[in-house]
Amino acid sequence: MDFALNDQQQDIVRAIESVCAPFDDAYWLERDREGGFPEAFVQAVADGGWLGIAMPESVGGAGLGITEAALMMHTIAKSGGGFSAASAVHMNIFGLKPIMVHGTEEQQQRMLVPVLKGEERACFAVTEPDAGLNTTALQTRADRTNDGYVINGKKVWTSTAQIADKMLILVRTTPREECERPADGMSLFYTKLDRDRVDVREIEKMGRKAVDSNEMFIDNLEVPYEDLIGEEGKGFKYIFDGFNPERILIAAECIGLGQLALSKAANYAGERVVFDRPIGQNQAIQHPLAQDWMALESAFLLVMKAAWLYDTGQSCAAEANAAKYMAAEAAYKACQNAVMTHGGFGYAKEFHVERYLRESLIGRIAPISAQLIQNFIAERVLGLPKSY
Repeated sequence: MDFALNDQQQDIVRAIESVCAPFDDAYWLERDREGGFPEAFVQAVADGGWLGIAMPESVGGAGLGITEAALMMHTIAKSGGGFSAASAVHMNIFGLKPIMVHGTEEQQQRMLVPVLKGEERACFAVTEPDAGLNTTALQTRADRTNDGYVINGKKVWTSTAQIADKMLILVRTTPREECERPADGMSLFYTKLDRDRVDVREIEKMGRKAVDSNEMFIDNLEVPYEDLIGEEGKGFKYIFDGFNPERILIAAECIGLGQLALSKAANYAGERVVFDRPIGQNQAIQHPLAQDWMALESAFLLVMKAAWLYDTGQSCAAEANAAKYMAAEAAYKACQNAVMTHGGFGYAKEFHVERYLRESLIGRIAPISAQLIQNFIAERVLGLPKSY
């Protein structure tokens, strides 16, 4: 068992650090204050060829694994950008996986190549206001026509829809009551986000202002047959191809954010002098930060195990979910302790840690709640009865 990164992985980390270096604390503080998608940052990532790190070379990707993608996203979050930086690019890594797995070769070339080059932006439209995490209850529908489909409905918490050209959208093509199982009758489309037919309204939120979250109201959006991914009615199954990678990547980003906050806290504790001694000399300051280091390191090991299982074709659902849970909790605690270590200055934007704390809540909420992860582990790993 070897815990060391190989030469290629070390090169990836160094390369991503180099890409991120010009986008310092001041850049992300401005994005947090002013909003606006971090176009310059995303284009720098695209120019380096990193948007397709886990996509095959046939569509312009690097053909690497989720392990390398996790290292990339961990490095991005740790660089200072946190979730504002990570969320701006990670859709490309896991969100479009169903197209690669279930799309035709023509679809893969038409849909994926422009995104990986940074020429087009995509968003992922699944969640609905009246369904939440119960995806089988979604009501947005696609009705057949002579030329394709017409979509009507609404979505919520769709990230980057303000700047997206295309969207990967999950809709019902068969009413739920006509299906044998609730998960049947849903179809997946990758199609143009036609703003004449889709009203996109940004949601104001407490953090990650640079990456927009939106409500979408869809009114008679025409979609051609060729934008259907795979078979009609199997879309719910298809989106599962991105679930485990998503959890692994979110977990890696949480770890990066937590380590970023911990580094700020440790540096401040070593420099801040009160009562003629650095506050970091006090065990009341030392111990919480030491606990954060241990929790983050432990969670990162689980992230890497989950990524290794995925890349070697083994079952990783339990590890991916557990990694997301452990990483999110560790990051939140580290960010909280970073604020408290800074005292009053931790509440000031110029010290950055209050931004990290706000962003750390993302990992605890999305893409799946801590409670559902615990349900999953209890039922699927421990064999306990289903509780809901």
